Amino acid sequence: MLHFPLWKRIVIWGLVALGLFYALPNAFYPRVERHNDATAAIEAGFDTPENRAAAEAWPDWMPAGLVNLGLDLRGGAHLLVEVQTEDVYDSRVKAMWPDIRDALKVEREALGGIRRVDAPKGELRVRIQKPEGMARALEIVRNLARPVVTLTGIGAQDIEVRAEGDVLVVTLSEEEKAATDERTLQQSLEIIRRRIDEVGTREPTIQRQGEKRILIEVPGLGSAAELKALLGKTAKLEFLPVVGRGSNPDVSHPPGTVVLPSLDDPGVYYILEDTPVVTGEELVDAQPSFDQNGRPAVSFRFDPTGARKFGDYTAEHVGEPFAIALDGEVISAPVIQTAIRGGSGIITGRFTLDETTRLAVLLRAGALPAELEVIEERTIGPELGHDSIEAGKLASVVALVAVLVYMLLSYGLFGMIANVALILNVAIIFGLLSAIGATLTLPGIAGIVLTIGMAVDANVLIFERIREELKAGRGPARAVELGYEKALSAIIDANITTFITAVILFLMGAGPVRGFAVTLGLGIVTSVFTAIYVTRLIIVMWFERRRPKTIEV
Repeated sequence: MLHFPLWKRIVIWGLVALGLFYALPNAFYPRVERHNDATAAIEAGFDTPENRAAAEAWPDWMPAGLVNLGLDLRGGAHLLVEVQTEDVYDSRVKAMWPDIRDALKVEREALGGIRRVDAPKGELRVRIQKPEGMARALEIVRNLARPVVTLTGIGAQDIEVRAEGDVLVVTLSEEEKAATDERTLQQSLEIIRRRIDEVGTREPTIQRQGEKRILIEVPGLGSAAELKALLGKTAKLEFLPVVGRGSNPDVSHPPGTVVLPSLDDPGVYYILEDTPVVTGEELVDAQPSFDQNGRPAVSFRFDPTGARKFGDYTAEHVGEPFAIALDGEVISAPVIQTAIRGGSGIITGRFTLDETTRLAVLLRAGALPAELEVIEERTIGPELGHDSIEAGKLASVVALVAVLVYMLLSYGLFGMIANVALILNVAIIFGLLSAIGATLTLPGIAGIVLTIGMAVDANVLIFERIREELKAGRGPARAVELGYEKALSAIIDANITTFITAVILFLMGAGPVRGFAVTLGLGIVTSVFTAIYVTRLIIVMWFERRRPKTIEV
């Protein structure tokens, strides 16, 4: 009656062995972690004897995946930032000026002269010399509008154009602002992820929260100040034509220009056109290097479009100064000596070697589309993380021992079999967490502790059912078979409802809640597997060996 085909036995023990195999590296956590770090360093070009020795400390044929420790266990930096999307509106509107100017110039006879005038942030204002031509000007600019590319903005245009006397006013439409917000948040998430990946941190948490906020958690980083230094710079690189230079930051300047301070020469200010020739978005590479005098610098290379624009501009403006601005400061303003073709160059300034390395990282990762305002920052020290790990270990061990003792006292031999399955269950959970690269947090440990209790719940249902069958006069083999069959529906129903809860927590929650949901969900799957299949197979193997006439549960 208790029959298990050979193929099913092979599959069950194969899955158990696979789980134990992937869980094994966690028993040698420091050694495997050093191996992984050294392997990554060697692949990045740092092939030193120390790295090679650390890499060889763990066999290559063994799995090297570890359960990554979250911020609350490892220590690290936590930031909650808000993306200032209003800055993007202003940049978008300013960037429209060349196209609007060229389109209006075609109708110079009807419009007369056109001149850009000062405007509030997020607006572009153009004065028309002949007010009677305003209707035509509005029509021309409206023809430059493009449809908003979103599901909710179907039929909407990206700009709104109106007249205020003899001044034409251009702003972004509400639909375009909403679409811009979404694009800006997605772009910010991607660039933040690139910047953090560039410095080699493990398993950062980067999640959107609400409409304009981003949660950033980086385990293993020394402090929130380090994270702010990495993310604080927008790294907005622009190559701008120079209109003038002076020492007064409040000097009057024509519309369409901006006054920026010099980084190298304190007290010197440059008047620059606010429409860049090329930007950092057109860079394809940036590396720390040295100039001809041996001073730290950053070499860069443009993509084909940027190289063409850069080459054309330098060819047409030989002998004129050309400013390189980074985040609102002029870091260099050399005079163009000759046309610069090929799309590569070098940024010099009063940099240290660390500053050039960090600047190169920022430029490679790309400029943030908008400034990030820090709403909340927190540093979790490694000592606190160590205490959390020890507390989690203690809670897990106490829970495991208590459950093992209870099952052994309540069900004897069958309880011992359930205990073996429980230990395998915990090991398989760690194997799955390692295989998928999941991050274990303190709530995740709580999920494992909860799983320990839930794992034997299925066995309790089965064993109580076997007791009932034995009391009804069934033989040992038949009682065991019916116990598993009749308890199966209750086990499946109970675990499916809990699994649905875990899925909802994962989809709707964030951070620690998702960590709890992951371990709970995996624990449900493994506990059902071990309770229904592993314990039953062990009991079958015991029956085949002993062939008992009676059993006691």
